Amino acid sequence: MFHSHLDSLNEEDLEDTYCSIEIQAAFILSSCVTFFGGLIILVFFRIILKIAKKWQSIKHSGAVLKLFSSGRSGLNPLRRFYFYRVFHDRIELLLSAQTFVGQVLVILVFVLSIGSLIIYFINSTDLTGMCSTSEDRTLTVDLSFNAFFSFYFGLRFWAADDKIKFWLEMNSIVDIFTVPPTFISYYLKSNWLGFRFLRALRLLELPKILQILHVIKSSNSVKLSKLMSIVLSTWFTAAGFLHLTFPLPSLFGQVENSGDPWLKGRNSQSMSYFESIYLVTATMSTVGFGDVVAKTSLGRTFIVFFTLGSLILFANYIPEMVELFTNRRKYTKPYEAIKGKKFIVVCGNITIDSVTAFLRNFLRHRSGEINTEIVFLGEEPPSLELETLFKCNLSFTTFVCGSALKFEDLKRVSVESAEACLILANSLCSDLHAEDISNIMRVLSIKNYNSHTRVIIQILQSHNKAFLSKIPTWNCSAGDNIICFAELKLGFIAQGCLVPGLCTFLTTLFIEQNQKVFPKHSWQKYFLNSLKNKILTQRLSDAFTGMTFPEVCRLCFVKLHLMLIAIQHKSGFHNCRSLILNPPAQVKLDKDTLGFFIAESSQAVKRAFFYCSHCHKDVHNPELIEKCGCKTGSREELTGPAMVVVKSSTSCISECQDSAREQESSLSIASLKNRGVMVSDTPEDSDQLDSSGMFHWCRSTPLDKVVLKRTDKSKHEFRDHIVACVFGDAHSALVGLRNFVMPLRASNYTRQELKDIVFIGPLEYFHREWRFLRNFPQIYIMPGSALYTGDLHAVNIEQCSMCAVLAAPSKPLSSQILVDTENIMATLNIQSLRVSGPTQRPSEPEAKAVPTFSKHDGKRRYQQIPILTELKNPSNIHFIEQIGGLDGALKGASLHLSTSFSTGTVFSGNFLDSLLATAFYNYHVLELLQMLVTGGISSQMEQYLVKEKHYGFHESCATILSGRARCKLGLLSLDKTILSDIKPRKTFGQLFCGSLDNYGILCVGLYRVMDDGEHSLENKRGVCDHQAI
Repeated sequence: MFHSHLDSLNEEDLEDTYCSIEIQAAFILSSCVTFFGGLIILVFFRIILKIAKKWQSIKHSGAVLKLFSSGRSGLNPLRRFYFYRVFHDRIELLLSAQTFVGQVLVILVFVLSIGSLIIYFINSTDLTGMCSTSEDRTLTVDLSFNAFFSFYFGLRFWAADDKIKFWLEMNSIVDIFTVPPTFISYYLKSNWLGFRFLRALRLLELPKILQILHVIKSSNSVKLSKLMSIVLSTWFTAAGFLHLTFPLPSLFGQVENSGDPWLKGRNSQSMSYFESIYLVTATMSTVGFGDVVAKTSLGRTFIVFFTLGSLILFANYIPEMVELFTNRRKYTKPYEAIKGKKFIVVCGNITIDSVTAFLRNFLRHRSGEINTEIVFLGEEPPSLELETLFKCNLSFTTFVCGSALKFEDLKRVSVESAEACLILANSLCSDLHAEDISNIMRVLSIKNYNSHTRVIIQILQSHNKAFLSKIPTWNCSAGDNIICFAELKLGFIAQGCLVPGLCTFLTTLFIEQNQKVFPKHSWQKYFLNSLKNKILTQRLSDAFTGMTFPEVCRLCFVKLHLMLIAIQHKSGFHNCRSLILNPPAQVKLDKDTLGFFIAESSQAVKRAFFYCSHCHKDVHNPELIEKCGCKTGSREELTGPAMVVVKSSTSCISECQDSAREQESSLSIASLKNRGVMVSDTPEDSDQLDSSGMFHWCRSTPLDKVVLKRTDKSKHEFRDHIVACVFGDAHSALVGLRNFVMPLRASNYTRQELKDIVFIGPLEYFHREWRFLRNFPQIYIMPGSALYTGDLHAVNIEQCSMCAVLAAPSKPLSSQILVDTENIMATLNIQSLRVSGPTQRPSEPEAKAVPTFSKHDGKRRYQQIPILTELKNPSNIHFIEQIGGLDGALKGASLHLSTSFSTGTVFSGNFLDSLLATAFYNYHVLELLQMLVTGGISSQMEQYLVKEKHYGFHESCATILSGRARCKLGLLSLDKTILSDIKPRKTFGQLFCGSLDNYGILCVGLYRVMDDGEHSLENKRGVCDHQAI
């Protein structure tokens, strides 16, 4: 078209329409003179101003000179004038687009810039060298546009603090090379395209305009618009450069339409602007069809450098744009809830680690039958690793990008139809309080969207639980659950201080062991078998209705090979069903009673539901007990042997020395009176308790009254006490030591049974924790560090019953291996302290736990200080294994297969993540665990305490007795306590039945001596769950 148009013009017409070199030079020189002349003037005034400041010889010209400087506003003399200051501030506010008028101005400038670019496209249809006459209507329109750009340029120049920096900005360069030529064209009555293609760079402001218009809101949309604006502006600008005609062939030459200057245009070719766009597109995509190519040397040189830049641009931006566009559509599509299909929504901390742990724990509960789909609601698109994980589990997982804080995103995942909404927390974050608050806000959003949605949330700090209970629609009875990491973790450690090995015993009931291990010693075989046991629930058969708990417990153990440890019983507490651990014989089982068992599988506990006294009376193989055809069972045939009726019960772990080869310990439940603990019937003789009757209480104690000094060691003479090593400072997050103290001050222990608690750590940290501890008795603080041996000796650590090393508060670290540095170093320091000689511990009553390891009389042995170390990162167990010097077949395996874990000397709270799935499938199990580790507080009790005044002294005898009568865990020796009278006791079944029949004690595990012979200098003990009958 352009060749035919050129041929149709005669030589005379070409001379009239083709712009002369002088005219083209006028257009270019107007821009160059404006740019370089203005820059020189600004630099000159900057130099003059610096000289004036230095010599202070110019007094009255400072304000004028400072106007063109980059000094601060406070130093600008001209800004002392009120008019200038107000005008300058108004212009800045206007240009910032913070007001409606400013937004209109910014949008208008962008629209006119695009209009000017469209005029360039229209004019580019003519040959580049042709000059448009004044009759061209687009000339007047473009002139009005550029007049407005000049006004806008003046406003920006006035508001700029640094004039030189402003002069070199991209938008300023665009205005300088496009506005002056427009006025030249009006003066010469002739128009030339020149550098008007630079208006395409205004497309870089497209994201800002779209945000002002609220067209784009998400971060992905903003990022996509920025990438598109960069690609488009580069595309149009490069095409305009190829289409450009330079004026002086002898000096500059033309790119394509004018040819090389040294060849005087002999190699020129006619190329339109749209052909230039086509060439640029082919170059950027690295296709290069060859139908349109650059023939001039200047054009080819430009293509060489443009190709290198376009490769980077195309390789980085285009794939990212495609990914953003596809992912936006992929992860923003609403989840289609199908009627009859169950699904849950998981939100909060959605990362590769949290999702992997959640899927592992969630799926093991329903191995082989996955009938619940998991919808993950993440606030950011998934990473490559996380996306791969979702693809591997595509059949039952779906990811939706959104936030639980927005109603529209909750609607997209159909929260109102979900079985539950689970909120994950990041336990390794540095700001625990902020993490909790963000998750609580998610709960508020979900409950406000649909009050009936069941919510299960992970909370890191216990004091933040109070916010959830204040939500009007929060309902524990409907399945809403709180999994508090600090409460459970420190409760586990506290119970481990009272009962050595209890942390391991309880942890094994909630972990899944899939690793193949070949034990070499008998104790390892027992320990690995105990890892198969879990806490399961099952509705009991109607055949058990009317029987006492000891009768049902014995029958289940002997007949069904099941261990029943607790039931859900309807009590007088607000006329609701409450969980009771080993209730006394006065409690009769109701119909449809829920039982809590320690068993290997859910199939095994179904025997308790199918059991029929008539049909299964003569069945001796428990695996043959299945659903029968009869409808009624004989109650009279279920009577067991003569039972010893006990008034109340408590749980214990006992320690023994068998006359044959090994020494053992057993976990049991016993009566308070049978163990020599008398419960007073009058409030005057009772211990001082809090208002709930659940914990020992004292009047507020000032911190300085409990602070110890190293020089006062002889005054205290601590014996059989608990030492807790704490790390922190004045600014670190609070660990929540109240959760550690509360189980140790439970009211089911008498005041005489309470052990002194001595904390070792920085005093400035305890200043912040003390307001939560000041009402608990027998607490002492030693300012110092567990890394210093002198502080350990000052608290008489050699005579302690247990030393707990608590994990340091979370800190932002580059490596997660370093999170346990203080704990490991403190353990190394404490383990280096050994007690030698025939150690004689202070005499203890039968009811008290025996936390020390047994010794052979008359022989000198070395004994390490009993220690319980908390690890945040389970993979750091190999440091503890090296310190302990334990050489077993399980060395080098995971934490739950390590020797240190099996002996009860190491605890890690990473298994608490599995409780989220446990709470979803069976929240009763979580309630039992909370009762065991927190001192006996159930969810119903927590709701009651929120409404009542808590932690105050209460003198109600009924309240005290109800709190004192609950069970507790302890360690009893089979050789030195009332359990020594049980005969025979060669097997665990005989021990279980004998303790239950004679004393109402429920034995649930053993704490066995690991060494087979007497050659070992240290008798290490391992934990085992209940063994076969």
